[in-house]
Amino acid sequence: MKFLINGEPTDNRLASATRGVYRVKLSAKGRAAHSSRPDLGESAIEKLVDVLVALRGAAWPSDPDLGQTHYTVGLINGGVAPNVIPADAAAELLFRSIGPDSEIHKVIDHVVAARVRVEHVLTVPPVRLKTVPGFDTAVFSFTTDIPFLDKWGQPLLLGPGSVTEAHTVDESVSISELHQAADLYEQLAGGLLKYP
Repeated sequence: MKFLINGEPTDNRLASATRGVYRVKLSAKGRAAHSSRPDLGESAIEKLVDVLVALRGAAWPSDPDLGQTHYTVGLINGGVAPNVIPADAAAELLFRSIGPDSEIHKVIDHVVAARVRVEHVLTVPPVRLKTVPGFDTAVFSFTTDIPFLDKWGQPLLLGPGSVTEAHTVDESVSISELHQAADLYEQLAGGLLKYP
């Protein structure tokens, strides 16, 4: 049997599961007008904001191991000038999913109720991973490339560093963590050799 060990930052713990990603773009259309005559326009930004506020109160799917689905509004744009009623507005949301994206899609469709256009941008499924006895394990809220590496072997996830420092200006891994990871990789490879 073939195995793949992905070295994402897991504090040198073996992952038993990771969340997925579901990314959507919400687009609102309005009607441009001079801001001195708001009665002649229709604000796309206000439509979009109303939907974003409604999404904050939605009941999202949960899982006993992976926890509650959560999301962030990572990008938002709209309008052309402060004195113009905006005709267009858009936002991109990134969900950290715990199950099929269809569950999130149902909630979005219910809350949005055709007030804005919903475009599905990216889906990466959550994964349940193989663990090996004798290793500290944990569930992680981040997403990895593992779903796209299915031809490389059965995946395992273990690496030095912490996701709490990932993508920050202070991102780093200590030399001792690297040495520990090397020892753990050796132990893990030895343990996996026992599998046919």
